Amino acid sequence: MDFPEKIVFATNNAHKLKEVREIVGDRCQILSLGDIGCVDDIPETASTLEGNALIKARWVKERYGFDCFADDTGLEVDALGGEPGVRSARYASAACGADHDSEANMRLLLANMNGVSDRKARFRTVIALISGGEEHCFEGIVEGEITCIPMGKDGFGYDPVFRPAGKSLTFAEMGADEKNSLSHRRRALDKLMEFFG
Repeated sequence: MDFPEKIVFATNNAHKLKEVREIVGDRCQILSLGDIGCVDDIPETASTLEGNALIKARWVKERYGFDCFADDTGLEVDALGGEPGVRSARYASAACGADHDSEANMRLLLANMNGVSDRKARFRTVIALISGGEEHCFEGIVEGEITCIPMGKDGFGYDPVFRPAGKSLTFAEMGADEKNSLSHRRRALDKLMEFFG
């Protein structure tokens, strides 16, 4: 299947949009939800990353008619039984009442990891694609560990407390090129781009 001239990335997250546009480059024009006039608060009610990614992609296809892809990403910490996982963006919402509060999420994660020696974790991204009337999913994983304190000012979400395996810097301490070369989202996007050939 040929790479489309343009495709919608079903996100309102400016950080994700910038990251994906940097990775894809000039191979394809990536449209945002704003570009197609979608201001919907798309529900993410599935119990899996794949389920949430599919909900978002189907929402755009069914209501706006565009071929599109959507992602859902979770941070999975071994010592916390895989938490925060599918609830990563809303991890601290019960405590602070606000969804997508990265600072509150990190504080809660570090509090829950206080005194824990096993700090192994992974970022996992699932991209759901709807193109040519078919649905496909692509997964990207990067293994690493949770640091004891936030480090670095770049990136977003849990980037300041996640150090990829074999690296001395957290995602938030890396430049965009270095992070994009090995991130979970990059690995899932590479599979998506291989699909288009």
